[in-house]
Amino acid sequence: MKIKTLISTLIIASASTSMTSCSTSESAFNDLQNFSTQIETRGQYYDAHDWKKAVKKFGKIRKNISKHEYTVAERTRIGKLEGKVVKDMAKGMKDGVTNHILGIASEIQGIMDELGFGK
Repeated sequence: MKIKTLISTLIIASASTSMTSCSTSESAFNDLQNFSTQIETRGQYYDAHDWKKAVKKFGKIRKNISKHEYTVAERTRIGKLEGKVVKDMAKGMKDGVTNHILGIASEIQGIMDELGFGK
């Protein structure tokens, strides 16, 4: 009777361990997907502080992903998504800087107009 209980316990422990690692690796991938969406939709509005936090978060997500084993197909999906994140981060940073410069240029133009230099 004790051997059956021991075997049952080992089977249940083994199954739950494999399910946990699977859900953890899927969770890490989902974190990357959610982060990608966040950068794509809000990145253009980030300031320097937001970008610092985003870069740090991206590093943590990548570190978490590297702790898990993935198939070749999953690694390909992860690589494509990481590439998209980097591309969207670069675009968001560029757009943010451009918007900031245009805002400053408009302010300078307003000052020049008020001083009579723009007419």
